[in-house]
Amino acid sequence: MKIELPDATLRLCDGAFVKWDAETFTASDADFGAIGAMQSVEEGVGDELPALQMTFLPNSTAAAADLSQPEFQGCRVRMWIAEVDLETNEVSGAPSLEFDGQVDSTVLIIDVGSRELDMSIVPKAERLFLINEGNTLSPRFHKSLFVGELGEDNATGVGVGVAWGTALPAQTYGTGFSNGGVGNGGGGSRTWLDALR
Repeated sequence: MKIELPDATLRLCDGAFVKWDAETFTASDADFGAIGAMQSVEEGVGDELPALQMTFLPNSTAAAADLSQPEFQGCRVRMWIAEVDLETNEVSGAPSLEFDGQVDSTVLIIDVGSRELDMSIVPKAERLFLINEGNTLSPRFHKSLFVGELGEDNATGVGVGVAWGTALPAQTYGTGFSNGGVGNGGGGSRTWLDALR
C-alpha cells in the first residue's frame, strides 16, 4: 500500500519488507506505526462505491494528529496484490492494482493502554456523487473560505457531517386574514412558502 502525503509517502506491506523497483515497502512506518486492521475491499453496485476502512496503530498521539491534518484529506491511496520472491523479497511480475482512492477522514480513538487511528478511504469516483462538492464542514474547505480560522480543526469524531446551506425544516407562522373589514377574519398556521403564494 502506498499513501502519498504532501510531505511524505507511506509504503506499507503485510510482510517484513518488499522491494518493488526502486521502492521498499515495510511492515510499519517510524511515525505512523503499523496497520492494525483493514476492511476487505468490496465491489459496488448502482450508486454505491467500494469504500475502505483501515485502522492504524500510531507510535504516538503526535503521529496520529499528524496523520489527521486537513491537508491530507484527498491524498492518493493505492493498494496492490503482488507475488513476492521469498529469497530476495522482490516483487515477481506485475502487481495487480486492487484499489485506487483517497483519504476521506480520520478519527483518533484513545483508550487505556491503546491508541488507534481509524482512516476512511474512498474511491476517487466518490466525487461524482457529490452534488455540491465544496459545501461541507471539512477543515480544508473551511480554511479556503476563512483563511486562518481553525474552528473545524478540532471537530473530530462527528458521525454525520452537516452540509452548509441546506434547507431547514419548514417553519410555521400564524397568519390572520380579514374579509374587507366585515369582521369575519380567519387565522391559520401555514408555511412561509404558502404565504407567498
